[in-house]
Amino acid sequence: MRATTFPLAVTAYTATSALGLGLDAHLDALCQQRSGLRANDFSDAPLPCWIGRVQGLEDAPLPTTYTEWECRNNRLAWLGLNQDDFLAKVHRARDRYGAARLALLLGTSTASIAATEEGYRRLEGERLPADLHRKVIHTPHSLTAFVTTALAIGGPCLTISTACSSSAKVFASAERLIRLGVVDAAIVGGVDSLCASTLFGFNSLELVSPEPCRPFDASRRGISIGEAAGFALLERIEAHPDAPLRFLGCGESSDAHHMSTPDPEGIGAELALRNMFEHAGIDVSQVDYINLHGTASQKNDAMEAALVARLFPNNTRVSSTKGLTGHTLGAAGILEAAISLLALREGFVPGNASTVQPDPLCTTHFAWHNETRPMRVALSHSFGFGGNNACLAFARKDMSA
Repeated sequence: MRATTFPLAVTAYTATSALGLGLDAHLDALCQQRSGLRANDFSDAPLPCWIGRVQGLEDAPLPTTYTEWECRNNRLAWLGLNQDDFLAKVHRARDRYGAARLALLLGTSTASIAATEEGYRRLEGERLPADLHRKVIHTPHSLTAFVTTALAIGGPCLTISTACSSSAKVFASAERLIRLGVVDAAIVGGVDSLCASTLFGFNSLELVSPEPCRPFDASRRGISIGEAAGFALLERIEAHPDAPLRFLGCGESSDAHHMSTPDPEGIGAELALRNMFEHAGIDVSQVDYINLHGTASQKNDAMEAALVARLFPNNTRVSSTKGLTGHTLGAAGILEAAISLLALREGFVPGNASTVQPDPLCTTHFAWHNETRPMRVALSHSFGFGGNNACLAFARKDMSA
């Protein structure tokens, strides 16, 4: 099958979540199947649930140079940028191409809304308190505006907010900008931090589990919300012919079945998958591993298990890693892309964490425990509210070997 998109070299990537700071911490947690979930100690009002909280974020203020951007979400972004030598690699790309030839595309679902929440809790008359009277943080674009300032780049700067697919869809936008010659490279990623709006909002939809989430478990009770930051640097393959990891393509769809429930037949998800196969120039027989969306909600997991059974051969391995990280919402796409890239790099399938009794809908595709095996192509699924679907394909340079 011939690709219709432009494969790109993944020349740097990083992740920060409840599993730790940087790729080594994530790899160690995945190998040990060590969960980052903890009993909720974040929200002011009591909410009996479990969360994926980044350790030490409260003690990591932004450098004084960026005081006007100070908020939890931008702190998390800065912490994430400073892992795995990512900042230095971006600086080298900026020097190579020029600041105006680097794009920045970030996904988020809530941005810095926690700061706005705090402002309304502490209103002084009808005004925000003086320490929060900073308009740059009370906007969905706060994250991307802060990061472009911190990176000192001047190319296209875009915030994508399509719920849980946000930081997967950034890959598609980056590919288009590079293929069309608008830029030479792109920084993609996403950041979402814990806030009351998501905790209590999802709880009002009866989607939050009172215990650690158990994706694809027969007795699953809903999601555990987490926070994360992740970034990747995408460049033309001809500039990095020896780069060991590649982004092959993204498939997208919008099924608009329901505001918060996926189409039960997985029609939109399947459309996104088929779109990805067309763009990436691969077929189902080449897929070694899929990092599933796998939120542990009743309807998402049932839909996705049926989708896997319908489309993929039995030797394709699948799992969800949200039982370790929680559902990081707008950052889920980039976090699970990083996990998929680690799986390719290391040649292992991370087990479907925290499941006690598999749902009978789950087929032999599911890896309930870690597995070591050759890996050439890995997919990552991201399905958001309103039917915003995205599927990413990554591969090793030697995928044809």
